[in-house]
Amino acid sequence: MVLVKHRPLTVHDYRQLPEDSGKKTELIEGDLVMSPAPNRYHQDILFRLSGMFWAYLQANPIGKVYAAPFDVTLTDLNVYQPDLCYFSKSRYTSLTEQGADGAPDLVVEVLSPGSVKHDLGMKKEIYTRTGVEEFWSVDPVKRTITIFHLSESSTTPRATLVEGKTLTSPLLPGLKIKVRDVFAA
Repeated sequence: MVLVKHRPLTVHDYRQLPEDSGKKTELIEGDLVMSPAPNRYHQDILFRLSGMFWAYLQANPIGKVYAAPFDVTLTDLNVYQPDLCYFSKSRYTSLTEQGADGAPDLVVEVLSPGSVKHDLGMKKEIYTRTGVEEFWSVDPVKRTITIFHLSESSTTPRATLVEGKTLTSPLLPGLKIKVRDVFAA
């Protein structure tokens, strides 16, 4: 048996893909990773959070928020589509016609069985290395939101919030998100 090792794919290769494959497609350390569309509950959570961010940023125009699919190029071997990503005005230079070439301030990943390994593994590691300041892991099964301040630690969360708690962030002064509202049925 002969194993043929292929070179890792790059951003250039990724950008040559057909525009709509019908699946979420990311480049993770040179490997093309495709995922099926998330379930409805995942989408409900994502739309609720998007709406909360949008309303906050309308009243406090300090940045922009984008929801997947939105390509964030972090290195030549890593192009991700975070569920949500926030760019402060100081990072607007990273925004391009295709998405972003550079790290957002904040990334939110809503976990699903097919994504948890990547979201909490290599992707979080690359987010840390490339300058993402804050990472929120939203767990629909446990109904928790775990917050990491990546400049401090990518392994030890700052907090894990359950229903009854309120989420705040130094990146978004005055934003208050009730965890129960994120998971409302």
